[in-house]
Amino acid sequence: MATTSSRKRVPKKTVKKAAKKAAGQDKVERRRLWLMYPSRLIKEPVVWKLGVKFELIPNVRQASVTDELGIVCLELSGRREKLKAAVAWLEKQGIRVDPVEINVMES
Repeated sequence: MATTSSRKRVPKKTVKKAAKKAAGQDKVERRRLWLMYPSRLIKEPVVWKLGVKFELIPNVRQASVTDELGIVCLELSGRREKLKAAVAWLEKQGIRVDPVEINVMES
């Protein structure tokens, strides 16, 4: 007579996720940045692209856009390596990126 094991099989995806969590690689960080767009990028969906391309959660805290310049205070949430890659990508696009020094909601 064959015996069946009462152990359930754990999906590989769950195992990989648990390994990342144990290594601290899934920790979500938050960064607030000032973005200054050149006029050629004002009509481009840059914030949307960040969210999709780098698996980040964007939150626009404040913005001012004219025909010549776009200034956006953006809060990004996600994994550290994704945040770093996103900042490098923004700079490569010609967007100036500076850290927020004070709480935008308090100013």
